[in-house]
Amino acid sequence: MQHFANDDKFNMFRLPVGWQYLVNNNLGGNLDQGNAGRYDQLVQACLATGATCVIDIHNYARWNGKIIGSSGGPTDDQFVSLWRQLATKYGSNARMVFGVMNEPHDLQSVDTWAATVQKVVTAIRAAAPTSLILIPGSSWSSAAALPTEAGPALLKVANPDGSADNIIFDVHKYLDSDNSGTHTECVTNNIDSAFGPLATWLRQNGRLAINTETGGGNTASCQKYLCEQVDFLKQNSDVFVGIVGWSAGGFDQTYELVETPTRNGNGWTDTSLVKACLLNS
Repeated sequence: MQHFANDDKFNMFRLPVGWQYLVNNNLGGNLDQGNAGRYDQLVQACLATGATCVIDIHNYARWNGKIIGSSGGPTDDQFVSLWRQLATKYGSNARMVFGVMNEPHDLQSVDTWAATVQKVVTAIRAAAPTSLILIPGSSWSSAAALPTEAGPALLKVANPDGSADNIIFDVHKYLDSDNSGTHTECVTNNIDSAFGPLATWLRQNGRLAINTETGGGNTASCQKYLCEQVDFLKQNSDVFVGIVGWSAGGFDQTYELVETPTRNGNGWTDTSLVKACLLNS
């Protein structure tokens, strides 16, 4: 992170973590001192760079495969408990951002999901009145699906004062043939199919979004299409407030979408995709 922040001037890092890990598999329980403490070391390392740091609960709206609010699944109150504790711990730092959930999918009802998100937002606001909160839609946080699927329901999610200040839509979009982010070749820049219509919808509703997960292989096709996508997001920065590449950190050079730099003497060498599309973005 120090390299990305100091050398590349990146100013946001998204820090994935499992819900189960933070509470040591105790659903509805307190943050585990050991596991949450180790995650906090990552958070503090991020903050030490001067960047904005996003807590990303990487659970797909699930606990051990069961959807929040479903029969036999975790309750809203159990999910709210997690976020109440995280907001209490980190809410006083203006550079902490709360990413409610990574990539909800196959939800039973977007209205039910929006009601869950509302409870989380209300709980966070009790401890973090002005922090940025990222709220995801359905279909794996799809940028293309948001305006017609979960977006209309999520527009109703509000702060206790009724405003939507600092509540930002969290969207993802990959560029490979099946939109899975598992292939090294890219086939689309997602402008006509996703980000163009989303920009229109955001302006119509006076809202903002952030693309917190996108990327591709270190190939010519992905350099072409990802750079085009990034350029579009930059050109429409009145509604798109940021881009986060996936992924670096623990991923080695065999991972299809690797953005982890390699050591070069006393410095670091970025991947070709990072150099082409994300530097100066």
